[in-house]
Amino acid sequence: MAMDSQPGGHKRKHFKDDTEKPIIAKTATDLQRLRLEKLMKQPDKPVPIPERPKEKSMPHVPDFVRNVMGSSAGAGSGEFHVYRHLRRKEYARQKFIQEKAEKELRDDEYHMKLEENRRLAEERTAKKRAKRLKKKQKQNKKLKQATNMVKPKSKDIASDSDSDSASEESEKGSFAQTEVKAERKTDSSKEKTLSNIEKALQGESKSVEHKNNKPNINESKESSEGSDSEG
Repeated sequence: MAMDSQPGGHKRKHFKDDTEKPIIAKTATDLQRLRLEKLMKQPDKPVPIPERPKEKSMPHVPDFVRNVMGSSAGAGSGEFHVYRHLRRKEYARQKFIQEKAEKELRDDEYHMKLEENRRLAEERTAKKRAKRLKKKQKQNKKLKQATNMVKPKSKDIASDSDSDSASEESEKGSFAQTEVKAERKTDSSKEKTLSNIEKALQGESKSVEHKNNKPNINESKESSEGSDSEG
């Protein structure tokens, strides 16, 4: 920290820049953050954990109380102070008993309320679980019905395909038979045409031979006539 003199004789203090400025916690989160930062600066330092406050014990019942006089005329000051002390002690004991009974009653009510809330939550969850199971069973039933509906359809499709294949095979067989018949017919028609052609050729050959034989007959006639004339 440096000191500078002013004209009036006053000295002005200069703080170093390295010093940290005090941080003011404006909210509870800032306060908690500051505490955590302070705690984490020295992680090896043991953290003081405060002990739990001891429960107030019930004052014991006095074993022996002297028969002293109360706050009435003629009582001595010492006896009166003893009486007042015992009375205050008894009042405190009775108050503690009453507060303890009320606390136990509140605790019992709190535990009963917790049990009731737990029971109601279990009932709600059981109802929701039963509803989910019922919905799931319905979905499974619908899926089974759908699969059962699909299976006969597949069987029908298979039977249709079998019948189609059988019909196709029968059609193929009938088509083959018709083709064989047609081939046979064509073969027979070809044979007929060939036989007709052969017959026609034979007829033409016969006619040609007949024509060729006619001049010979005429020549024989002419030769016979010539021989007759010579004779």
